[in-house]
Amino acid sequence: MPDHAAPPALPPLAPQQLFDSLDQASLGLIWVDESATIRHSNHYFRQFSVAADYLHECFQDLSLERWQTLMRQDGPPELRQQTLLLQLTLAEGGQRSFELQFQSLPDAESKLTLMLLRPMDERIEREAVSALQHDVLEAVALGRPLPVVMDLLCRRVEALAPDVICSVLAVDEAGLLHPLAAPSLPSNFSAALDGLAIGPSVGSCGTAAFRGQAVQVTDIANDPLWADYRALALSFGLGACWSTPIFLNPQRVGATFALYYREARVAADFHRRMVEACEQLCTVALKHDEHLRQIERLAYFDGVTGLPNRTLFADRVRQGLPLAGRTGAPAALLLLDLDRFKTVNDTLGHASGDEVLRQAALRLSACLREADTLARFGGDEFVAWLPGCSASYAMQVAAKLLASLELPLELTGQDAPLLISASIGVSCYPDDGHELDKLLKHADIAMYEAKRAGRNCARFYLPAMNQALDTRMALESALRLALSSNSLALHYQPKVRLSDGALVGAEALLRWWHPQHGQVPPDTFIPMAEECGLVNALDAWVLEAACAQLASWREQGVAIQAVAVNVSPTRFQQDDVAAHVHSLLQKHDLRAEQITLEMTERLLLEHETRTVDQLNQLHSMGVRLSIDDFGTGYSSLSYLKRLPVSELKLDKSFVRDLETDADDRALSSAVIGIGRALGLAVVAEGVETEGQRRVLIEAGCEIAQGYFFARPQSAQDLQAWLKLR
Repeated sequence: MPDHAAPPALPPLAPQQLFDSLDQASLGLIWVDESATIRHSNHYFRQFSVAADYLHECFQDLSLERWQTLMRQDGPPELRQQTLLLQLTLAEGGQRSFELQFQSLPDAESKLTLMLLRPMDERIEREAVSALQHDVLEAVALGRPLPVVMDLLCRRVEALAPDVICSVLAVDEAGLLHPLAAPSLPSNFSAALDGLAIGPSVGSCGTAAFRGQAVQVTDIANDPLWADYRALALSFGLGACWSTPIFLNPQRVGATFALYYREARVAADFHRRMVEACEQLCTVALKHDEHLRQIERLAYFDGVTGLPNRTLFADRVRQGLPLAGRTGAPAALLLLDLDRFKTVNDTLGHASGDEVLRQAALRLSACLREADTLARFGGDEFVAWLPGCSASYAMQVAAKLLASLELPLELTGQDAPLLISASIGVSCYPDDGHELDKLLKHADIAMYEAKRAGRNCARFYLPAMNQALDTRMALESALRLALSSNSLALHYQPKVRLSDGALVGAEALLRWWHPQHGQVPPDTFIPMAEECGLVNALDAWVLEAACAQLASWREQGVAIQAVAVNVSPTRFQQDDVAAHVHSLLQKHDLRAEQITLEMTERLLLEHETRTVDQLNQLHSMGVRLSIDDFGTGYSSLSYLKRLPVSELKLDKSFVRDLETDADDRALSSAVIGIGRALGLAVVAEGVETEGQRRVLIEAGCEIAQGYFFARPQSAQDLQAWLKLR
């Protein structure tokens, strides 16, 4: 048994007794029915509040419509159980902030709601703002989309201040407004703002974004900033608006945060403190979103052109292929490579090269449909995916792409416009492959064929090309092996004096014998070496082997005093040819005038500082410099005067028809005349007949080489040829 009996039950208090007992409580108590009628209130509330019959008449921030929304039985529970921070209209005049808490009564039949009223102090305000900040920052940290974060912010602000309508507008780089969040504004109002340009008198938000300063309009009906938009705002019952710009950086406004009121008024002090916190929250959210966008751009877009990169392109194509398979629709893939783009980078610099890529990307994009995808794969390579595109239409698109590049490009800092072209390979789905990798491979094969066809053209993939590519890849691999295993050989073609047939030197020519393919022609493997990056190594090997052979002939007493070696433009641009020649001369104890380096006119026309410096160094050493195939390229007399050239080689195309073609005789005579006038030796190539020899002598040519004198031959065979002379 318990030591003490339970106290006797007390009789329940009558409602009036309950009201009397609570009348002296140290917080405000208000009993309100569904229509917002104040059924009873205690002394604490009455001593502060203006006399009123309805709750919404006491609080400036609480309208009848808002009250009905809060009391709606089918509304979310969080709207029926919450604490509001409101401005109470005081009996003595003015207003004061109070915390109003909703408390449902256990007596459901009475249909009354008990409201608890406490004075709003700084602590409560700080706690309210702190809770707001916590919720929004948590949403940002969780990676919620920016519109979702801004919507949460607006709803939290409106919950703390029911008389406020909150809005966030984004400002794009073009200065156009776009709604991000406005949960309590009519959708028609937000839609009317979408795409509106900011300016000096574009309401509160457009003006705040334009000025970069907060704009507070206390009376929309009479403020000139709203002159053009007053009717719109008033039609939606908006009476005042305070907008604050949100900066992404010191020069860039990224959004505006605004508080609307339904009547003309100034913002309450608590609202001002809340806006300060919201401004910081919006800045954090916008910068976080911008950071995510930058990461996405880096991951999926090319940094130079802004086009999709390889990753995004592959994703789009792999999403599109199954749809094409289900519908039976065709598609095409176009692989485009800018012709000789490396020369642009090497001569004009990478900044100009990037500008070329950007301008090319704009022109190419303009040729495609919205459904197409153009991407940059890196370097000077672009690729386009054309869903629903037939083979015939793909070729029309390729022609448009090529035509778009025909107009010269105007580059910053360059006096002369730049002409560019491209080579395009086309593969078609499903005929050329069902997967992206195979379509890309086949388009690449076709693009290589376009380059072989002379560039500035497009080619469809054909199965025979694949076999040719396999052969080429096998040859490339075999060439690398031959170079590394020293399996290449040099043949030498004599250069003779036309007047008496005396030997004046020999040209070293690279030869490659393949175990399966036999003798591989130089016009097959030299271009291949240039494309796969082997040409520098081949040039270096030829120069070393020729110098070694020249030294060997000297030791054997063979009367061959000079050797000519071809050097590619790429080697001059990427290697130190002068230093290499100097080391070989010392290594083999050769005189500099025993070496002639033959180069194309293209190298001299590029006039790159690095190349010119090397040519001058070689000339200072005494090495002879020869222009190969003179007259077949972009011949210019200016470089003959400007650069240290010692010799011109008359191309065999001019020599072939000397006996029958008057034009060839005239051109050959002109080249020989130029050489003699400038004190340069002229060597005629491809002499095959006595008649050609005789015409050249009559024209004043002194040196020649060709089958009429001797074919290119091994070092041993050349020695035997010398003995028979």
